[in-house]
Amino acid sequence: MRAVLHGPEGLHLADVPEPRPRDGEVLIAVAAISLDFGEVAHRPTGPSAGRVPGWDAAGIVTRGAADGSGPPVGSRVVTFGWDGAWAELRAAETTNLAVVPDGIDLGVAAALPVAGVTALQALRRLGPVRGRRVLVTGASGGVGRFAVQLAALAGAWVIASVGDRSRAEGLRELAADEIVLEPGALSGPVFGVLDNVGGDQLAEAFLRLEPDGVVQAIGRAARLPTTIDFEVAGTLPARARLENFNVATPFAPDLAVLIRLLESGRLVPQIGWRGHWEQAELASTALLSRRIHGKAVLDVPASRRWAVEAAGGTP
Repeated sequence: MRAVLHGPEGLHLADVPEPRPRDGEVLIAVAAISLDFGEVAHRPTGPSAGRVPGWDAAGIVTRGAADGSGPPVGSRVVTFGWDGAWAELRAAETTNLAVVPDGIDLGVAAALPVAGVTALQALRRLGPVRGRRVLVTGASGGVGRFAVQLAALAGAWVIASVGDRSRAEGLRELAADEIVLEPGALSGPVFGVLDNVGGDQLAEAFLRLEPDGVVQAIGRAARLPTTIDFEVAGTLPARARLENFNVATPFAPDLAVLIRLLESGRLVPQIGWRGHWEQAELASTALLSRRIHGKAVLDVPASRRWAVEAAGGTP
């Protein structure tokens, strides 16, 4: 089968062995994959570079799980795993997938796992936010755009922070109540922060917390250290907390929540770039250079052939 691999020339297609599913895994014919900032910003080097990378993929089940868990052959699913997504076939744990209704495009579903589940879990970690001010930094990115929507659905007053005005496009339509260019421009303190940037923005956001406020430090898009100068900062927010966030498995329950929101129209797909998977390096470059608002999705054209062959037909 074919897969997208890392290499000196960037992301490229190559032939690799087919995966061998374990008892609790289904085999899917991948229809679409999505790229996440973290997996393309920190590319592997050395021996690990030969493995099939990729976290998010959606497709059609071609072989059910040997232990009887998960959906049957022919089901449309969205999947998560720490590797193996960027290929024509993927072995996916049944605890980390959700069935996708016929009315939802598989490319749209592929954008959900890491970005959507991260936003959902981080928002939960803030606690109740109804009627409270919540700041989302890096709001134009994949996680950020989901976080803006989910915080608004939870009843928060949502403030979206972006690097420049051009990256604020569409955030008002996603229910952002305010848009600022940096946490220092806030009109007042906030209860919670979902930070996707790190660096100086994370330090500034922490200093803008109200008493008992909390920051969920999700990402490090700035790729810079975070330093708080206590002498310059003066009085720190009372009882404020800064927590390091890491997404937790299993993904299945949270993916099901996001699919229901998507199906009902309460969650809007956040795809800023979509193309053929031969354009993986182009998409990766655009993502890293902040030219994409939301997620980058790559279509895998061979999925129908694999699915038909699994059903005993002729492609």
